[in-house]
Amino acid sequence: MAELIKMPRLSDTMEEGTVATWFKKVGDKVEEGDILAEIETDKATMEFESFYEGTLLYIGIKENETAEVDAPLAIIGDPSDDIDSILNNSETKNLPAEKPAENNIEKDVQPTNEQIEEDIHMISMPRLSDTMEEGTVATWFKKVGDKVEEGDILAEIETDKATMEFEAFYSGTLLHVGLNEGDSAKVDSLLAIIGPEGTDISSHLNRLDKKAEVIKEVEIKKPEVESKNIDEGVQSKPNQTKVDTTNRIFISPLAKKLATERNIDINLLKGSGENGRIIKYDIENYKEPVKENTYLAPSQDTDTISNEDFYDVKHSQMRKVIAKRLTESKFSAPHYYLNVEVDMSETIVFRKQCNSIPDTKISFNDIIIKACAVALRNNPSVNSSWFEDKIRYNNYVNIGVAVGVDDGLVVPVLKNADKMAVADISRTVKEMAGLARDKKLTPEMMQGSTFTISNLGMFGIESFTSIINSPNSVILSVGSIIEKPVVKDGSIVIGNTMKLTLACDHRVVDGLTGAKFLQSLKPLIENPLSMLI
Repeated sequence: MAELIKMPRLSDTMEEGTVATWFKKVGDKVEEGDILAEIETDKATMEFESFYEGTLLYIGIKENETAEVDAPLAIIGDPSDDIDSILNNSETKNLPAEKPAENNIEKDVQPTNEQIEEDIHMISMPRLSDTMEEGTVATWFKKVGDKVEEGDILAEIETDKATMEFEAFYSGTLLHVGLNEGDSAKVDSLLAIIGPEGTDISSHLNRLDKKAEVIKEVEIKKPEVESKNIDEGVQSKPNQTKVDTTNRIFISPLAKKLATERNIDINLLKGSGENGRIIKYDIENYKEPVKENTYLAPSQDTDTISNEDFYDVKHSQMRKVIAKRLTESKFSAPHYYLNVEVDMSETIVFRKQCNSIPDTKISFNDIIIKACAVALRNNPSVNSSWFEDKIRYNNYVNIGVAVGVDDGLVVPVLKNADKMAVADISRTVKEMAGLARDKKLTPEMMQGSTFTISNLGMFGIESFTSIINSPNSVILSVGSIIEKPVVKDGSIVIGNTMKLTLACDHRVVDGLTGAKFLQSLKPLIENPLSMLI
């Protein structure tokens, strides 16, 4: 069946988007996860991937055209599908409802329930980053009953990359909060309800509960149906127990998700929530019942087992995305590695001279960033990205700098790093690293890298290899500066060296291309003054 893809909401303030580039054309095959287009929002230009497989049957918004959120963007399906009916249905849904004739008679009446309902706004969990699949409410700045004005900050929401403020698009009273602080939910799940003060929203909540119950019943009955099909034709046993469909299990979406992840049978749970509803607390405090006739090992073995100690930590959103993206990169991009050793003697002197200037504090990493930016200008083949139907060579140099945080790794991006002075690079990196640790980086600050640097030298790591940060073609791993004997002018002296490892995507960067880049980079690091000429 054909799927209608609408203009997505890619930022918290996005109301319309512009298609910057289409990576697929009508008639092309599309796989789940393929990049369909680059969409320019009010904050950044972001890649938009397909969630469906099939053939691209229709493009609703051409390159450089702008459309509102939810406008028809594309249709993916089978070539035999009727796209006209899909487009007609979409147009019908978007048409304003016709108002009945009122014979030009003005009536002074109180607002009806239908009129009131028009002022009720169901707020969903927004997609605040390009990779966000679910979010966690870190902080609520409003509580139920508070007045809300358009533009007020409702909550802080933790995504896979950062903690971001989410503002209200409507004015009214906060009537309902769908998630407590610390709770997580998928994108488009109910976050809150805003409407006129005193409005009864029970009907809205009941509809949502019924919808969730229907989904739950389908999921619960599915194995039963499959079993029935397998046993079809076999005489049923006498006194066979029938399923009581009225005995429904009430469980919150988060609790159900946790139960699935931990392989807990929800039929064994007793809910502590309202009306016996199973909630997160019930899952986290569930203990596996001891099975009858369980064999007990000798006491010495059970003592050993009882003394084992461990604890489990639920995957954070950031950790989930790191795992997904790096797995995709490692197993889709054929990595190979090139190593070079750099003499850091002159670089050490250069850094000391720079830091002797008042209010100046640069690091070796700042110098390396600048050197990489200059080398990329001289080697545009490395400043590139792989796509299924083309290789993109970027005319701009945006360098991502890997920053370790408590939950994992984020990569803020220095835009046009080749045009920045070393002091500007130093200041910008410090600011972005601080924002990263406070989870205050915006999606715009993490988009658009063409090259990535990972530096573990400050931890005493002499050399290592990194996984390419897609869609980059390479990533540079920087080790520590080591003092050791080296040969200079035929004599053995004490020198300072540093090892660099370049991971390359062989689909884009051949061995010769990668070697030429390192050959260009090495003298820039060894003699930083050459970058100022």
